[in-house]
Amino acid sequence: MSKTVILIPSRLSAKRLPGKPLLKINGVSIISHVFKKAKEADIGEVYVATEDKEILNDVHSNGGKAILTSNKHKTGSDRIFECYEKLNLKNIDYIINLQGDEPSIDINDLRHLNKLININKTEIGTLAAEINDLSKTNNENIVKVITDNKITNENFTFAIDFKRKVDNLNLNIYHHLGVYAYKPEVLKKLIKFKQTDNEIKNRLEQLRAIENGIKINVGLAKFCPIGVDTMEDYLALKKKLEYNS
Repeated sequence: MSKTVILIPSRLSAKRLPGKPLLKINGVSIISHVFKKAKEADIGEVYVATEDKEILNDVHSNGGKAILTSNKHKTGSDRIFECYEKLNLKNIDYIINLQGDEPSIDINDLRHLNKLININKTEIGTLAAEINDLSKTNNENIVKVITDNKITNENFTFAIDFKRKVDNLNLNIYHHLGVYAYKPEVLKKLIKFKQTDNEIKNRLEQLRAIENGIKINVGLAKFCPIGVDTMEDYLALKKKLEYNS
């Protein structure tokens, strides 16, 4: 099995919900919940990459590992590449970029992604889940991925496009999860490309890869986590997780 490291970009200055990494669920911050899930997946070492000492201290106080990075980064990909270089890790075959706002991510889905990238030797891999509620296709807080073929448990199909709103429901449309796996050399190449107009307009950095000819494979996630983009998302997830605990 190839060697993988999981890096989690996190910052306090999110435009839609400032301070969200440190919002508490069951007395533990969102970012520390994500770190714990990544560790439980048992794929490889896990680190949080952050520009904020408050996040660094929170992760450390909850037994996690974190690296302080520049506050000049425009995307999470730039942040995790700085983190990767600072760590100076050896013989890493894949870097998994796990978004810091999905504390309900399923560890078996993370393991499934790691398995798929190792079998297919993918440039970039990600996950998507079935959409059971068609109203989500017009919810801009839920990112959609359009694939060239239907996704199954066995295949690792290609992404054609990523959108926040989709009008043509005859396409292969899925709910995109905030997780990516890169070969280190592909991530290094990606961050050297200039941000595209489409990427900036839609606030979707994965469009930079597609528009520069880097293929993204998409695997099927069995569980669709609640990403925390708004206060309503946070309160809904908090209620669900605290009820189930």
